Amino acid sequence: MELLKTEQVHAILGPLTSLQANFLIHLGEEAHVPILSFSATSPSLSSLRSPYFFRAALNDSSQVQPITAIIQAFGWKEVVPIYTENEYGEGLIPFLTDTFQENEIRVLYKSTIRPVASDEEIVAALYKLMTMLTRVFLVHMTCSLSARLFTKANEIGMMSEGYVWIITDGITNSFNFFDPSIIIDSMQGAIGVQPHVPKSKKLEDFISRWKNKTPHEKITSDLNVFGLWAYDAATAWQWLLRKLAR
Repeated sequence: MELLKTEQVHAILGPLTSLQANFLIHLGEEAHVPILSFSATSPSLSSLRSPYFFRAALNDSSQVQPITAIIQAFGWKEVVPIYTENEYGEGLIPFLTDTFQENEIRVLYKSTIRPVASDEEIVAALYKLMTMLTRVFLVHMTCSLSARLFTKANEIGMMSEGYVWIITDGITNSFNFFDPSIIIDSMQGAIGVQPHVPKSKKLEDFISRWKNKTPHEKITSDLNVFGLWAYDAATAWQWLLRKLAR
């Protein structure tokens, strides 16, 4: 609070996670400083109804209908969600279960995994899933935890024929942070949803400028949707500041 006041902070761009955003939103209300987030996607943040919170990212609940459409297209009738045991992981589940119920898709079991779960805990959860009749799994968690989950699932034979894995956009949007060997060796066959960014001349020009911004640094990955949302958030705030300064 002291830093926000003494430095006369006009806005906070971020933070990275939904858990951090929950804390900063309350801080922003106390200091009357707007929070612009480009990566906090948990639907629960919208329920706070804060006049100081602005989201330059899609709410996780926006992917519920596409996921449901995938399940219906293949004729699957039962799904087991596997998600992180925190606000980010749990925030999507009520929207999923309600939509599944409306479309006669049954959720017979929900598997939760702690954010700091050990490999042994992950394997134990997977073995429990192997004992169930349902073989369709929906994974909603951070990219680091999902990488470990799929590595272990592959080791015990759960990435073989007969199993179905659907991943939410929090994972697919972060593929450029994954070790490529994990995607190739352990995630083959998984179905993922992802926001569609239409190709345009403006997008091509921006990506070209971004890659040329630091010509002496090696760009190791493509710009993902979070990078685009971050640019949109920063650009929108700069535009607003210019408007206010007039």
